Amino acid sequence: MKRSRINQIMQAADEMIRHHGFTLPPFASWTPDQFAANKTRAARVISGRCGWDITDYGQGRFDDLGLFLFTLRNGLLSDLQRGGGMCYAEKLLISRQDQLSPMHTHVIKAEDIINRGGATLVVELFGSDDRGNFAPDRGGMVRCDGIDHAFDPGEKLRLAPGESVTLMPGDWHAFWGEGGDVLIGEVSTVNDDETDNVFREPIGRFAEIEEDEAPRHLLVSDYRRWLA
Repeated sequence: MKRSRINQIMQAADEMIRHHGFTLPPFASWTPDQFAANKTRAARVISGRCGWDITDYGQGRFDDLGLFLFTLRNGLLSDLQRGGGMCYAEKLLISRQDQLSPMHTHVIKAEDIINRGGATLVVELFGSDDRGNFAPDRGGMVRCDGIDHAFDPGEKLRLAPGESVTLMPGDWHAFWGEGGDVLIGEVSTVNDDETDNVFREPIGRFAEIEEDEAPRHLLVSDYRRWLA
């Protein structure tokens, strides 16, 4: 993705988030230079990979296959493993109309996916085989706003604003906006986007960046290079 396109997406996303009554934390507005100047104080933001995240899954088709994310907070895997401490994470996402976030599951993370506003969020579901692999002929069980819901393989949940689904490891899912763009909330156990996303197709999690202009803000995938 071109950096200029990423900068445009950031601005539009911030406007949509504010339109729905949310405000991003102060570090969201830092320039790269401000982030570098504050990197010691922001060590937990950096190590938790909190912040801006825009991906086309390495396929170069963001409008069709992509997702905007902003990680607001993220705990420690070590706390999760010992069963105490900051074991949770929270994100805001934007899924554009007909923009696919492709079929995937997680090994560790359980998550609530919440329609925070906008159009309808469609979530397509499949179950796993006994080894956790994608199973096109298996359904399963999820909870929708706390109510158990048995799903058939390939079933498409349609979540209106305010509705949610709870997904456990092994629940294979893809999602997109229907009828317009959707602001999504994600509340989960500790999030590790580098190792805990298992995609059905052989695609990447992060975009490859073409630096055609200076970054408006750093992406989480920029931290290692820009803040070294």
